[in-house]
Amino acid sequence: QVHLIESGGGLVQTGGSLTLSCVASGGTFSSLALGWYRQVGGKEREWITGISRTGRTILYDDSVRGRFTISRDDAKNTMYLQMTSLKPEDTGLYYCAGANAIQFALNTTPDYWGRGTQVAVSS
Repeated sequence: QVHLIESGGGLVQTGGSLTLSCVASGGTFSSLALGWYRQVGGKEREWITGISRTGRTILYDDSVRGRFTISRDDAKNTMYLQMTSLKPEDTGLYYCAGANAIQFALNTTPDYWGRGTQVAVSS
């Protein structure tokens, strides 16, 4: 069983930056495709980005493309989400997820979830 733990959330002003981390334990990290989701207000969790098992294929939702960067460090069992040019509408609970798959796209069903880290962007 893979356990995922997010960290790095916090309060930042509009235009600011944050980097989230997701550390995995209990499994073979390099065999997982990984992704980030966020939940804003009472809405459903939405996929925002994913990185393939090899790291060679990276996908972004239009809402974050050009501002967020996903990466992974298999030696540290850690995935990152660098967020820049943050906007108030980026405020939400950010979850990392893992899948026993090659790629992590919008339609990928996660096998593992973290518990989330809160990001708040003030205007």
